[in-house]
Amino acid sequence: MTSRERVLAALNHQEADRVPVDLSGHRSSGIAAMAYARLRQHLGLEPRPIRVYDPVQQLAIVDEDVLSRFGVDTVELGRAFAQQDEHWQDWVLPDGTPCQMPAWVKLERETGRWVIRSGSGRVIAQMPDGVLYFEQTHWPFAESDDLDRLSDDLGESMWTAIASPPGPLVAGPGGARVLAEGARQLRQRTDRAILGLFGGNLLEMGQFFYRNDGFLMLLAARPKRAHEFLDRVVELHRANLERFLGAVGEHIDIIVFGDDLGMQNGPQISPKMYREFFFPRERFLWQRVKALAPRLKIMLHCCGGVRELFPGLIEAGLEAINPVQITCRGMAAQELKTEFGRYMTFWGGGCDTRELLSHASPAQVDEHVRRQVEILKPGGGFVFQQVHNILADVPPANVVAMYDAVLAAGTYAAAQPTPPR
Repeated sequence: MTSRERVLAALNHQEADRVPVDLSGHRSSGIAAMAYARLRQHLGLEPRPIRVYDPVQQLAIVDEDVLSRFGVDTVELGRAFAQQDEHWQDWVLPDGTPCQMPAWVKLERETGRWVIRSGSGRVIAQMPDGVLYFEQTHWPFAESDDLDRLSDDLGESMWTAIASPPGPLVAGPGGARVLAEGARQLRQRTDRAILGLFGGNLLEMGQFFYRNDGFLMLLAARPKRAHEFLDRVVELHRANLERFLGAVGEHIDIIVFGDDLGMQNGPQISPKMYREFFFPRERFLWQRVKALAPRLKIMLHCCGGVRELFPGLIEAGLEAINPVQITCRGMAAQELKTEFGRYMTFWGGGCDTRELLSHASPAQVDEHVRRQVEILKPGGGFVFQQVHNILADVPPANVVAMYDAVLAAGTYAAAQPTPPR
């Protein structure tokens, strides 16, 4: 099977030849640039420039030699863009490793920290010395909100202002054409499943603007204003979704939405609040996808313990969820597979990253991954990915052990050769 066929079989709850593998297919299945530099050295691969395509999370572009080594079946649409040297600027990772950042990101050094500024000059993100990632420093609606400024203030919030490739390369009047051509060329040169990152965040958009505590209080204390805000957000998303699918809908296989609805101990919001504020809006956006590009599969990146929200998410039209955070309350892989495996693909849950991948031995990683794969692979409906990104402190031997384990344990019985008589 081709990689694309393998992934689509899993999404259709069919057993392929083996479990499909994702590494860096989206911004929550990647690898920190510092860990990636060590991994390449560990594998004995030729040195290459380390390009950080996600400045906030410090995620590296994974090169073809690594993707091939680990049997990766996915690729992110952004890999079709920012391929020229002029699109990158030199920088240095916190451990001193040279790297390159997107040229459009306004990085500045201040005493004791790096900062990123918005187009207006405001500091919207910082990375203090000793910290490995950027963090948000400005919330446009934290003190007072002006819904008429929502579109303009997208450039003043870290998560909506700092763009990964293609970034501004597809902005402007001819942007849709450039986006479509890049997507077309990517599909022609790869048989991997192509993931198009759309976003469409709802709860998180409120948190990006009002701050986490501010938006949760808005939902509880001023529901009318929360609905007004979310209606404005959905209208922005609808218009962007239609432009996005008009350009790339025929060239991608999966569209990725994002909204972290969970925490370690369960959902951030009750099922009742989910039903009131988020269910109808997610259903609207996901039905719009199916109306404009019926063959696309809909995936939601959603961290945390969200088992109580699964029935609503499935009813709204969700087909795959990531990263399946198995260490959270209610997120045990076997229970999820038994209860929801007929309805939803688990894109993740293959390896615990909170404790095990960073701190266990390669043998322990191997054992853990084989167990997770055996639980999640029956009947399809499973794409292997570790729980969220491979962090900067993960030993390269553990990364190798993880992917070697899934390739060894992920073969389906029907695909195994018949032993000689």
